[in-house]
Amino acid sequence: MNKIYLLLGSNLGDSIAQLSKAILHIEKKIGCINRKSNLYITAAWGNPKQPYFLNQVIIVDTKLTALKTMKTILQIEKKMGRLRTVKNAPRIIDIDILFFNKEIINQELLITPHAQIQNRRFVLVPLNQLSPQLKHPILKKSIHQLLISCSDKLNVRKF
Repeated sequence: MNKIYLLLGSNLGDSIAQLSKAILHIEKKIGCINRKSNLYITAAWGNPKQPYFLNQVIIVDTKLTALKTMKTILQIEKKMGRLRTVKNAPRIIDIDILFFNKEIINQELLITPHAQIQNRRFVLVPLNQLSPQLKHPILKKSIHQLLISCSDKLNVRKF
């Protein structure tokens, strides 16, 4: 069984409903959700002239491979109406693989751990809620250590 950490985000439409719908799709198509962080609200990272995001980290057990998981996530996003336009655009749903087991994967379609974990408070805060001692396999630091040293100053608060 593979253990994956996913980040869910939404800032278009009813974001609470979008995150709930994404969770249902993930449970149906990817695997059993073990734990969920609280919902967190934050300004959009990289493009602040858009609605605030709701974000949540979930931990999922899956029998799927990393690549099959990524392809399934892209299908879920498409089914939910995500349109990929410009980088950091508003979106109905965004599902990112943060960690896939402790694997280091660098493929065209998938990079894990996610390359920006250490630079984004909206990722680190919910991750820290669930797994503060989880070690980043490349940076060799815990999530808690990464959060403390993160230079991102965006306010991340429980919703």
